[in-house]
Amino acid sequence: MPPLVPPPFDRELSAALELLRDPSAPGFALDELESVRATSSELLGLLDLTLDGAFEVEDRKVPGPEDAPDVSLLICRPAHTESTAPLPVLYHVHGGGMMIGTDRAGVDQPLAWARELGAVVVSVEYRLAPEHPYPAPLEDVYAGLLWTAGHAREIGGDPDRIVAVGASAGGGLAAALALLGRDRQGPRLLGQLLMAPMLDDRNDTVSSHQMAGAGVWDRAANETAWTALLGDRRAGSDVPPYAAPARAGDLSGLPPAYLDAGSAETFRDEVVAYASRIWRCGGEAELHIWPGGCHGFDVLAPEAALSRAARAARLAWLRRLLRT
Repeated sequence: MPPLVPPPFDRELSAALELLRDPSAPGFALDELESVRATSSELLGLLDLTLDGAFEVEDRKVPGPEDAPDVSLLICRPAHTESTAPLPVLYHVHGGGMMIGTDRAGVDQPLAWARELGAVVVSVEYRLAPEHPYPAPLEDVYAGLLWTAGHAREIGGDPDRIVAVGASAGGGLAAALALLGRDRQGPRLLGQLLMAPMLDDRNDTVSSHQMAGAGVWDRAANETAWTALLGDRRAGSDVPPYAAPARAGDLSGLPPAYLDAGSAETFRDEVVAYASRIWRCGGEAELHIWPGGCHGFDVLAPEAALSRAARAARLAWLRRLLRT
């Protein structure tokens, strides 16, 4: 068998990768966790979440899972709207490998969509691994959804038009949320927008091997993250689908899905497989594999042509979904 050669990066993205401090070391170690969290939290605190006054921003604590702490929600409502009708809700789950991030991480993209579409954004903060392994992160996300659906009109939202959105680990949690909501007969999501979602703890696809030691989030970093979430259960025979959605045997009855990934990233093959299995089960999914895209390419190089195309495709899918 010939060696696995990674696909080439898009030229604009390759130039952006060269600017990283050490593009030859995309891994992530747990001994870096404290400093990375501190730096991330400091930077996120500088964000203007109002988008120059377009949104009213509120932090709220809501009931968490049984016998667990309250869950923090970031609620962003359009500050100026002529309509009194309830607005769609983008329920955002942040990324960060299950180990890093707050409800402010990555929220700039759903805020941009909400400004275009006239929507409320609710971003949930969940307990992080390894201190809080599975099922704590997902149960927090589910508790936040229960509150959001039950209080949607209070925040100007429509409980029948809630779309779960997330990137990377947040995309994996959003996919798990759709599965959990279906099986618990909880709030019915209108859709799920999964950007390069983290779906498979086995970490053994062709793309995961191709991208070992390359790009932004490689196979070693992925193994660290899944081990933080699952411990010794990672890649074993008893991992539930709510921990790793790729393990689900039945993907029927799920809300319409949008999935994307780059061709040059670890998650490519698990994302393609997940979309294919949704179709096989009679479901609805739109799939984009962006040529030459690395993990998080639209954040790394937001002005690159590929990044602009990816953002436009996501917005177009949301626009069609919310018009139905």
